[in-house]
Amino acid sequence: MPTGPLQGVKVLEFSQIIAGPFCGMHLADMGAEVTKFEPLEGEPWRVFVELLPKESRTFASLNRGKRGVAIDLARPEAREVVHRLAKNADVVVINYRPGVAEELGIDYETLRAINPRLIYCENTAYGRYGPLATRGGYDLVVQAMTGLMAGEGKMQGDVPTYIYPAVADYATGIQMANAICAALYYRERTGKGQRIDCTLMGTAIAMQTSQFTWIRAFDEQVIPPMLEELKQARAEMRSFSEQVAVHNKYRPAAVGNIYYRVYQTKDGFIAVGALSQSLRLKVLAATGLRDPRFKEDGSFEVNPPGWAEEGPKLVAEAEALFRTKTTEEWAQVLEQHGVPAGPLYFIEELFDHPQTLANGLQVELDHPLLGPYKMVGPPFQMSEAPLAAQGPSPMLGEHTDAVLAEAGLSPDEIERLRAAGVVR
Repeated sequence: MPTGPLQGVKVLEFSQIIAGPFCGMHLADMGAEVTKFEPLEGEPWRVFVELLPKESRTFASLNRGKRGVAIDLARPEAREVVHRLAKNADVVVINYRPGVAEELGIDYETLRAINPRLIYCENTAYGRYGPLATRGGYDLVVQAMTGLMAGEGKMQGDVPTYIYPAVADYATGIQMANAICAALYYRERTGKGQRIDCTLMGTAIAMQTSQFTWIRAFDEQVIPPMLEELKQARAEMRSFSEQVAVHNKYRPAAVGNIYYRVYQTKDGFIAVGALSQSLRLKVLAATGLRDPRFKEDGSFEVNPPGWAEEGPKLVAEAEALFRTKTTEEWAQVLEQHGVPAGPLYFIEELFDHPQTLANGLQVELDHPLLGPYKMVGPPFQMSEAPLAAQGPSPMLGEHTDAVLAEAGLSPDEIERLRAAGVVR
């Protein structure tokens, strides 16, 4: 029996790849009973670099703690099963391409008629309205369309490339789980279910709050000419680097950044994060560097006269200084002075890290086919209703019979559906 703050909540998940499954996994960690419906051949993530037939690292990492049903939703018999289960469900999570839910008879209006208390959370790439509503999309495309990719400025050869990991997908999964919990609370107060619409586009834009804020007094003379020059640059087929230069002309980055960046050390790299006035002074105390932007009265001038020439000199001095000690030596010095800092790791280096273990961020599971494996645990905890990994990801169709029995089908009926190729 699942445990956690959502114990007793029944979720029907119709999703694939990342956003929807990541949402479902969070709900499962919180104790919800999540039943995932897949096509008979399995969802695409199962066969993405298979470790064993129908089992992959990507699928196992996004679907722990769920029950798995393999069913052909295009068949009317399958639709009847879903409608029966919807009567007693609390939540539906779906992220099919726009229009597919209606074709399968598992859209909001259909299921709401069966269960008015149902909370129906649908994720699409761009939303249900507007000129892009019917267009499918992946994280890569949304990154490109929302400025995430351009803002990162990461290049592969002469063209921009995507941010790793799939930030819009993963953040949307968290957003979906957040919205579902709010809707469950609303239902507790009012007794009413509702529809939730999440989008990759909305999440990607929301993560860029300051960049997507147009303050008329300061931006009216900046953004329109920038957009016009970008348009002209594209018409002239100028390179992405040249387009970035156009953008930076209107949105110049401050020179002389020694406080919020990554430095190379004697044996690796270390990130230093000092955004406040007091932390900047601590960086100077820890390093012995002198920043002339600090005045005798304690004030700080961001861009004093001549700083375009002097700023890069201070950066070069800081970079040379950090290369004189090891990462661990700098970590100790910065910690002694109260400066937030940390070494650069590859993610695999966090397996069995004492901080990862101490905060429950690593769990160990045992899969019937893959065997024992470690993965990230619940990313937050609650004092009165602790979260926990409820089990490994399901094998394809592992719980089909049990779920169909809950829908009221007899063993003979289940076998007939299997023989007819409706379920696996």
